[in-house]
Amino acid sequence: MEKIRNIFGYLLGSLVFVCGIPALMWLVSGRGWLYWPSCKIQVVFSIILMVVGLALSVYSIIYMKKVGKGNPFDAYNNELAPRTKHLMTDGPYSFSRNPMLLGIYLYDIGILLFLFSLLPFLVFVVEVLLLTIQTKFEEKRLEADFGQEYIDYKKRTGKYLTIKKKEK
Repeated sequence: MEKIRNIFGYLLGSLVFVCGIPALMWLVSGRGWLYWPSCKIQVVFSIILMVVGLALSVYSIIYMKKVGKGNPFDAYNNELAPRTKHLMTDGPYSFSRNPMLLGIYLYDIGILLFLFSLLPFLVFVVEVLLLTIQTKFEEKRLEADFGQEYIDYKKRTGKYLTIKKKEK
C-alpha cells in the first residue's frame, strides 16, 4: 500500500507542477502550441532555468526518499503519500528548506521567460501564493514532528535560499 501511495504522490506532483501549471501558463499566454521565441538568448536562458529547476526538484525528491524515507506530496496538512521520517538538513536541504519548490520556481521562471507574456506571470503569482500557504502548514507539522531540531534548522536555513552574511 505504501508503494502505491508513493507512486501516486510522485505522479500527482509531476502532473500538477511539471505538466499542469506550465500548460496553464502556455494556455493563458495565447501563444500557439508551436510557438518558439525568435530571440536565441531568450530560448537559451529559459531552457537553462527549466533544466536546472527540474534537476534541483528531482534531486531533492530522490534525496528526500533516500534520507528522509518519505515523499514530498503533503497538501495542506493532508497526507497524500508517506511523510518523511527523518529531518533532512544536508544535501539540497542545507541551502534551502524547500529545494523542490525552489526548483519548481526556477522551472516556471524559465517557462515565463520562454513565453514572455503577462498572464502566465499571474498564474505563477497565484502558484507562489498557494505554495507559500502550503509551506506554513508543512512547517507547523515539521515542528510538531521534529521539535527543537526543526526550529534550529529553520533559524539557520532560508525558506527558499540561504544567504550567508559575511562575518565582520
